[in-house]
Amino acid sequence: MELAYIPSPSRGVLYLGPIPLRGYAFCIIIGVFVAVWLGNKRWVARGGRPGTVADIAVWAVPFGLVGGRLYHVITDYELYFSPGRDWVDAFKVWEGGLGIWGAIALGAVGAWIGARRMGVALPAYADAVAPGIAFAQAIGRWGNWFNQELYGHETHLPWALHITSSEGGRVPGYYHPTFLYESLWCVGVGFLVIWADRRFKLGHGRAFALYVAAYCTGRAWIEYMRVDDAHHILGVRLNVWTAVLVFLLAVTYLVLSARRRPGREAVVERGASDDPDTGGTGADSGEGQTGAKAEGKDDAKADVPEPEEAGKADPDPESGPEAEAGIKDTATATADSGKKG
Repeated sequence: MELAYIPSPSRGVLYLGPIPLRGYAFCIIIGVFVAVWLGNKRWVARGGRPGTVADIAVWAVPFGLVGGRLYHVITDYELYFSPGRDWVDAFKVWEGGLGIWGAIALGAVGAWIGARRMGVALPAYADAVAPGIAFAQAIGRWGNWFNQELYGHETHLPWALHITSSEGGRVPGYYHPTFLYESLWCVGVGFLVIWADRRFKLGHGRAFALYVAAYCTGRAWIEYMRVDDAHHILGVRLNVWTAVLVFLLAVTYLVLSARRRPGREAVVERGASDDPDTGGTGADSGEGQTGAKAEGKDDAKADVPEPEEAGKADPDPESGPEAEAGIKDTATATADSGKKG
């Protein structure tokens, strides 16, 4: 009998009438909101417009969910397509099973589409949302706690996780809470990125690359502790190899980017115009406004004739040589009438 341990919830879903409220889904949703909120604050601080992060997230989040599920189903296909399994379960995302590698990869594709539509540079956007993604992962990992999954080897430490469910091949007992280890690691990664970004003015996607490298470092050693079924290559879990490969790619990008593009780029938005009649992008509308102003100035100049041309085109009857001659004639006539009088 353990004196101290982390209890598991008796169930991971509550019902509001016929509507199921799943703890796993709530953790994912809360994580997304935190990522968008923090990303928006960082984006505005860099000179961007409020709401841009959320507009791009509308594309990134669905792509990320699909990518995360695809990675999980492909790498653990035997859970859904082996004899005795139901392939329909592959679509039951609420039961858990989102691979972060696929989520980030396909989520980046969605972000690229959204950023392109908004006229925003993807590296700058990625830097703004990087720490928020780490915090979102930290929150999302608690969904594994609700589902009693992704735990490590047995332990008698005071913070051992008490698994009570025997479904899916689980054995009730006390295990390392690897979900908690990864959650705390992601919190540290988020704060690391925020500190490094302020200290070194990271730009051109380097803040995002730092997040990726730091996350992979923690994921590699945490993955070694897990006891759930996984594919192995040369005796090493597949996700460990993935973490090592992605870590090397992120570090390589950090080094090369710092050499080729030092400093931080300015945030330039060329989003959709607020004028519904224009229907163009912000770049088009901005150029259109600039062009309109320039054309307006040219029109104004065209409407005002040059001084010399003005005199030729529209002579003033009350000025010029003819007017002076008229004044002289009037003065002579007045003098003659005075003499006669």
